[in-house]
Amino acid sequence: MREFCHGFEKLSELDFAKGNGLIPAIVQNAQTGQVLMLGYMNEEALQKTLDTRLVTFYSRDRQKLWTKGEESHNYLHLRSVSCDCDKDTLLVLARPDGPTCHLGTVSCFDESPMADASVKYLAAAKGLI
Repeated sequence: MREFCHGFEKLSELDFAKGNGLIPAIVQNAQTGQVLMLGYMNEEALQKTLDTRLVTFYSRDRQKLWTKGEESHNYLHLRSVSCDCDKDTLLVLARPDGPTCHLGTVSCFDESPMADASVKYLAAAKGLI
């Protein structure tokens, strides 16, 4: 578990209580840096993510765990998970198998004018655009 976690060593160090048992998890593409989605994890979802290396969330609507890709097969493969300075938010770096958004887009933030700014910056820096 330690090789994937940054900023914490035990799940008990994270502040799940602040969010009534849930902690926001921002998912970012580990290769491009693009923000893919925001989900919520409880302690069980984070533990399952670490155990299976597949990003798993807690669905507030369905009141149960769900692994991203369990229906679409567009899994998010865990690369690392870091906490913020208050230990109440997670940044999950993952490798997506396909589109992340349920609408079929790469990111749930595709409508943002900055959605792929990192990708464009890297491409420009490498002379690709």
